Amino acid sequence: GEHVLVGSSGGIFYDLDCSTGELRWQYKTEDQILGGANWATFASGSRVVVGSYDNRLHCVDLETGKGLWVYETTNYVNGSPAVDSGRQNVIFGGCDGGLHVVGLSDGRLVKTIDVKNYIAASAALDGDYAYFGHYGNEVVCVNLNNGEIVWTYRNRQFPFFSSPAVTSDRVVIGGRDKRVHCLNRKDGKLLWQFRTRGKVDSSPVICDNKVVVGSADGRLYTLDLADGSELWSYEIGAPIISSPAVVDGKVVIGADDGLVYAFGPEDKE
Repeated sequence: GEHVLVGSSGGIFYDLDCSTGELRWQYKTEDQILGGANWATFASGSRVVVGSYDNRLHCVDLETGKGLWVYETTNYVNGSPAVDSGRQNVIFGGCDGGLHVVGLSDGRLVKTIDVKNYIAASAALDGDYAYFGHYGNEVVCVNLNNGEIVWTYRNRQFPFFSSPAVTSDRVVIGGRDKRVHCLNRKDGKLLWQFRTRGKVDSSPVICDNKVVVGSADGRLYTLDLADGSELWSYEIGAPIISSPAVVDGKVVIGADDGLVYAFGPEDKE
């Protein structure tokens, strides 16, 4: 809607008016907020969930900024929580090594799936399955119904900080081995890799059978989803750790040089 929701390294979670940038409300946690927020709507109104380095997931009323509940883990919550609207659950990884499934209405624990490694990135959901990488150098597919690990992918001794993009048959994720990995969604087998010159913490976006992703080598890449071949790249010259947004045929991304870049066809007068 008209809300821009963003956390800060000062531990403050802000709601800004989309049209004017004016502050609607702010909510304070006890440590930095590095992941993005997510939201869901109930009959009683909309609520927002966000993780913090205070080891907690916070749920806040969208209109008032009032805290509704807090779920506490034993280590940092770094990534962005995913919302399973059908089951009214929140799914997020923690640096305590668990993928947590928490009820959105009350913050009660539904289940924790232990992978015994830091989960710093965000999980991608599709149907009954969650896909995510972790600091144990693996990408994991988990069945959310029974809590079982369906498959794991391991290629090199490098962690995954990027969050995956998922299609009907593929999972694409960046790795700190300087590669973009494309996996078969059914069994986690490698389909292709694309090598960059820097770690890939940027989370890829898939659109129009293309993969768009940044790299710490200072380039933004567009790859063919079918085989991972490079279609084009643009050298910004500063590391790209953030993830691209794609809208109306344009790609928008920020880089470590303090600038935001937009790519796409020129606007017609």
